[in-house]
Amino acid sequence: MNDLLSFVGSYWWLVFPLSGVFAIWGKSLSEATERRHQRKIELYRLKHPGGALPAPHEAPVPAAKNPTPTRTQLEHVQRMHDAVDRKWLTYELDAAKLIDYPMMTDVREPLTVAFLRAKREADALRPEPASRVTAEDLAAYRSAVTSYDVAFQIAETEARRVRTSGFTTEERQRLETARRLVTVAIDDAATAAERQTAYRRARRELDGLIVLPDATVTSLEEKVAGAIGQRPEPPPP
Repeated sequence: MNDLLSFVGSYWWLVFPLSGVFAIWGKSLSEATERRHQRKIELYRLKHPGGALPAPHEAPVPAAKNPTPTRTQLEHVQRMHDAVDRKWLTYELDAAKLIDYPMMTDVREPLTVAFLRAKREADALRPEPASRVTAEDLAAYRSAVTSYDVAFQIAETEARRVRTSGFTTEERQRLETARRLVTVAIDDAATAAERQTAYRRARRELDGLIVLPDATVTSLEEKVAGAIGQRPEPPPP
């Protein structure tokens, strides 16, 4: 013990340089600890993008699994989908309405193309009746239906704004003639010959101006046939 005290008494001056060494070592240790902490934070952010940081010295809590969506949630999105479909069908199944708003079927128009593409995506993501739907499936389907609804509203608003303004005066006259002929073609007060003639003339007037979708042509032909079948032709005198 006396030897230790004697050594300390003889070399007391070493306290000052050694204290500096210890201070530098302590600072380096603190910086290394901070760097390790920052690396842990960056790794956590990479694994949990958008998530909150864990509390200091606390292990990250694994994210809870998304619960399976309920049948009610799925049916709500399906009703939204059906509602937009019904709006579109008022155009697709009505040739006269498409003649009034030709942009709704004009695939040269970007807004029309965007609406039709959004419809196709929503239709593709609609779950089959017996399929199992995960939370991710429902989220993707809901997003597609929302995009479909918005795209349809934008296209419809623009179609109603421009109407037939993109056509020449002669072309607008042909469209108006075609619209009147379509009205005659489905009128049950007209004779069968009048309806058939009106239908054929309407198609000729539209040729090169509007390409009617297959569903529109089928619906129009069924209406013409239905009008013809509602009232028998009068017997010849």
